[in-house]
Amino acid sequence: MGTWGTGPFDSDLAADFVDELEGLSPQKVIDVLERALQRVTDSGARVDGGDGVEAVAAAALVACTIPDSGIVIDPDDGPREPLPELPFPLRRSAVLALHRVLQDGSEMAAGWVDSADAVQWRHEVQQIMEALAPPIDQ
Repeated sequence: MGTWGTGPFDSDLAADFVDELEGLSPQKVIDVLERALQRVTDSGARVDGGDGVEAVAAAALVACTIPDSGIVIDPDDGPREPLPELPFPLRRSAVLALHRVLQDGSEMAAGWVDSADAVQWRHEVQQIMEALAPPIDQ
C-alpha cells in the first residue's frame, strides 16, 4: 500500500475506496459508507489499518456534504459523481469510527514512522470530527 501524505485520501487504499463508489446507486453509496464506518466501530480491541483508512475516507466524505463544514475534497481525490444526500445518523457513525481510529489499538494511529506526520494526521482527523459534530447553538 502506498501512502504519500496525511490526508484522508493520501493512500492507494483510500483511492480504491473512493473508486468503489463509482457508478453506484445513491442507496449503495450510503451502504458502502455505513459498512466502512461500522467495520471500525464493531472491531475489537484492534482496529485494522485498512479498515481505518476506509473509515477516515468515509468520514471525510460525510463531512464534506455538510454545508459550511470546512471539509473540502479535492476533485481529483473525491468521487466523480456528486454524493447523494446522506442520512443524519451517518454523522454519528463517522464520529464514533474516528474516535476508534485515534485510540490505542489502532494500526493507523500507531503506524506513522515520522512523528510530525503522526501529529498532522491526528490534526486532520480531529478537524473531520469537529466538522461532523452537531452545532451547539441551542
